[in-house]
This record gives sequence, C-alpha cells and structure tokens, in this order.
Amino acid sequence: MASISAPYPPQESPFNALTRWLAALAALLVIAASTLGIGLGAVELAYANAMYPGVSVRGIDLSGLSRAEAGDLLSRAFTYPQTPSFTFRDGDKAWTAAPAELGATFAVEETVNRAFAYGRSGNLRLDLEDQFWAWYEGIDIAPVMTFDPNRATAYLNSIASQIDTPPVEAALTVNGTQVVVTPGAYGRTVNVGGTLDQIITPLKNLGSADVPLAIVEYRPGVLDASLQAAIAQTILSQPMTLVVENPRPGDPGPWTFDQTQLASMLVINRTEDANGARYEVGLDAAQLTPFLETLAPLVETKSKDAGFIFNDETQELELISGREAVDGRLLNMAATIQNINAQAVTGAHTIPLVFDIVQPQIGKNTKAAALGITGLVSDQVTYFAGSSAERINNIRIGSAAFHGVFIPPGGTFSFNEILGDISLDTGFSEALIIYAGRTIKGVGGGICQVSTTAFRAAFFGGYPIVERHSHAYRVGYYEKGFGPGLDATIFSPVADFKFINDRDAWLLIETYVYNNGVLQYKFYSKDDGRKVTVGAPDVKNVVPAPNDKYEENPELKQGEIKQVDFKADGADTVVIRKVERDGQVLWEDAIRTHYLPWQAVYQYGPGTTLPEGANLEAAATPTPTP
Repeated sequence: MASISAPYPPQESPFNALTRWLAALAALLVIAASTLGIGLGAVELAYANAMYPGVSVRGIDLSGLSRAEAGDLLSRAFTYPQTPSFTFRDGDKAWTAAPAELGATFAVEETVNRAFAYGRSGNLRLDLEDQFWAWYEGIDIAPVMTFDPNRATAYLNSIASQIDTPPVEAALTVNGTQVVVTPGAYGRTVNVGGTLDQIITPLKNLGSADVPLAIVEYRPGVLDASLQAAIAQTILSQPMTLVVENPRPGDPGPWTFDQTQLASMLVINRTEDANGARYEVGLDAAQLTPFLETLAPLVETKSKDAGFIFNDETQELELISGREAVDGRLLNMAATIQNINAQAVTGAHTIPLVFDIVQPQIGKNTKAAALGITGLVSDQVTYFAGSSAERINNIRIGSAAFHGVFIPPGGTFSFNEILGDISLDTGFSEALIIYAGRTIKGVGGGICQVSTTAFRAAFFGGYPIVERHSHAYRVGYYEKGFGPGLDATIFSPVADFKFINDRDAWLLIETYVYNNGVLQYKFYSKDDGRKVTVGAPDVKNVVPAPNDKYEENPELKQGEIKQVDFKADGADTVVIRKVERDGQVLWEDAIRTHYLPWQAVYQYGPGTTLPEGANLEAAATPTPTP
C-alpha cells in the first residue's frame, strides 16, 4: 500500500517569503486590533482544535471544523475513488474501471491530519504566514490517496485473460494430392507492468485516463508456410520419373511414380536452427530406400578390365580390339535420395539416379611389367573333333569369355562368375548335356569342355584348386591324351570350378579355338620356379556298363533307331599332383573321382524290329533335376 497524495505547494524565494510574512503579520495585527482587542494568543487559542480559516480539501471548505467534523464532511463529499473512470483499450475493445477498482483508496484520517497541520509547523513566522494566506487567499490541501498495486494487477490480469493468446504455427498438410496450408498467427499477451505504469500519474493527480493496453506480441516458430506449400504442390503436380543418365545399351528404365504415389511418400518436417524454425518438404527416404534396393541389381554394373594378350616376342601386352576397359557403377542410394529431393523442390520431374563409378584395375595403358607378368606358366589343350556344330558354337562362345581375363595376386578364379549367363539370349545353342541322370539336349552343351581345359591349365600350372566337380560318367572327349579323372563340369549356380592365383604377379588367361577341334588355354604370369609333377591316373573299382536299353519314341518313324545315351564303365580314379620349388615340396594333393556306370540308351519308332534280346522299356521324357 502506497500513498500517492500530491505534495504541499512549493517553497518561495526568501525575499518573497519575507514580504508575504510582513504582510501577514500586519494583517493579523489589524485583525487582532479590530476584533475587540483580541490578541494573537487568543486567535491561536480559538483554533486550537479547529481548522484554520480558508483551509479546504479538493474545494471542500473545512474552516473552523474539528478533525472529526472535517473527516465526516470529507467522507460524504469526496467521491474520487468511485469517480471518475479509467478506460483500458485494445483495438475496438474497452474496459472501464473506477479508481477504487484499481486499488485507489481515500485516506480520510491522513487527509484531515494533513489539513489540520497546515499553519502548525511550530515555526512562528511560517505559521503566521500560512494562516494569513489561508485566510486571505485560501489553501486547498490535496487529498491523501493510497494505492494497492495488487488490486490493479488483479484487474489487469482479468483483462489479460480475455486477450492473452498463444502463438499459432502455420500448418502444412496433404489431402489426397492437394496441399493444404493454414497460416500462422502471432501470440498476444498484456504487459501488466507496462500498463500499470501508465495509471500511476493520473491517480496521483486524482484524474482519469484513457489507457491503451501495453501488448506484447510473440511470433510463432513458423508464421508462413506458403512457400513450402508451393514446393510441395509442385512435387505433386505431375508424375516423377527416375532415369539412368547417359544410358548404356541394355540399361533398364525409366521408372515413374504417379501423383498418388508421390503424395504417399511426401513428408513435411519441422526443423529449427540458429536461423529459426521452418518446414522442409521432400520425399520419404524410408520409402525410397526399399525401391532403390530392388533397383540396384538391375542398374549396377561391374567394371571390366581391358582385355589383353601377351606378345611372347616383345614381352608386352597387346590390347584386344573391342576389349577396352569399362567403368563399373554402383547405385549410391543416399546420394540418389538427396538428389531426388534437391531436384524435386526445384520443380524437376525427370531425375537421374546417382552412381559411384568403379574404375577397372586394368586400363588400356597397363604394362606387363606393372602386373609382374613375364611369360607363359601353363599351356593346356583338349580335343573336341567330331562335335556337333551346336557344341562347337558353345565351346567358342564359352571360351571367348575367358580370353584376355586377368586374375589379381591372391584372387580366386570362378568359372561361373566370369562366364555369366548361359542362355539362348547370350548366343548359346542346345547340345548334349548330362542332366537328371540322362544325356539330353540342353542349352550350353559343350561348356564343360571349356571348364575342363581351364581346370587342367590351373592343375598343371601348380595353382591351388578350390572347387572342382567331375562328370557323372566318363566322357571320351576329355580323356584323349590324359586318361580319366581330369575333367571338370560346371552347373551354375550349384557347381563351379575355382582356383587361387597364389603367385605374387597377375595371371593373364588366353583361350584359342582351332578349326582342327582343339581348345587351348594359355596362362601368363611370373615363373616363380615351381615345378609340377602329375602321376598317371590310378583307376580302381571298375564297374561294367549296364546292358543297352531300348525305348519306344512315338515321334520316331517305323524302322528308325536313334542312340540318345552312350555306355561307359564306372570307376574310381585318383590323380596325384606334387608341387615343388628348389627341391622343396610346397604341397601335394589328389584329384579323386567317382564315375557311375552308364547305360547306352536307344530310342525307336513304333513297329520297328529290334535286335534279338533287346532290353525294352517304355519311352520316357527325363525330368530335369540337377
């Protein structure tokens, strides 16, 4: 509670004060002389318990009244705490309060005491002067008001409860394929302290006031999202297409997402940093990633080393025409997602995938010396004279895949990996294969001639063999000059042929197919002094082939007999290999093979006369089960 009464009138200069005092004294003397001879003492005595003449409070005359009488009169006559009014405004809204509602209270007793004290300071000169001028001109004493700021604060808080609103952030949502934006709004709160400061002076002056409320506005984190809404709508305005930039022959794509799909992937994230809060729109990485993961195997390519042959005379590599190095590429999913979002927000709708380029290890300018290649380390041939045109075609196509191929030091040669897909689409023909316990026509027949020759080049070159599989039965093509036990079949992906290049130099493979029915593998690397000794095949447990079997085939003509499988004795074979260097045995291993006895099978047309004692059986189509 605080007093807010106006102070006594200001002090005059000494000269003026003296003049007024002399005048007051003379006047008092005149008054005293004219009042039947009453002296100054009698005057003081007459007003000992009463207000001096001319004393008033806010125009209410208290002359000659006791303090009790003056208090009663002022209580009835002074209405300021109830009137006038203070008006508080916020725009077109207004709130009106009397001073009493704001904590202003009329202090009657204090005001009366202040009025009674006028002319009674104890200083004779000053008191006589004050008494005279009160009588002569009158003196109006300011009422004493007390002020309780808590009441004013409570009143202003009640107004604030009607005004205070929190800030509202702009909203950004997607409805179907349409973007809906709701603007934000500033928050507002009444500054009670600042408003309170505006009413103190009017209250001191016992006046009224029209007070604009002190308002503090708070900006929301995101006030306007119209720009982000426009970006989002741009993304959804038409389909988005992903493409392989600068496509190579055979590259897949494009891949298109319609607006509905884009809407389902659209994400709106609120971010905040030193520059403030904002919305960011884009496409959901969590939804794009699975799609890109399925896409990766379709668009990624391995790098291809340049293909070379080794010139035995110059000891240098010579680039094979059309076998230049080719960069590989790996789909960078994180960079692709980043690029999609970066381009989409600019209005782009055809967006390229992002790849990491994989450089080949062997470029067109590679030198033999840099690879450690010094000469021929293994040379092996197999024979296929008498093969069908289809089988020869497969041998040529298959062996070409290995011509000019490099294997790094410590690298593993995988026949299936290098060969790739065996299909009609890749140029292979149908020829005889061993499949499901029968010799039948299948795509790629003759490829095992290629894998067998590769196996022998690695075997006699002293390379460690990692994986090798034999044929089900002995095949005459593979035994010329070697005997049984040194063949190698493949059947992708379950059966592969693998070996390790354990030299400290690269291995260059060359393959040649000659018109006289010879397939040749040549291995070029560094001669590290190893010597390979291979023993003759040890053949045991020979099992004679079963009797010939005859099957009726309704597709054959009467009298037509066709051999579709060929007999072979079963056996177990072991071939021992010893690898030495400088008289020290590096290792010794054995190639063990189990061959099944194989039955010759003949098919004949209906009504055909068969040889006496022929083993008859109904014709059957083999079920392909590897």
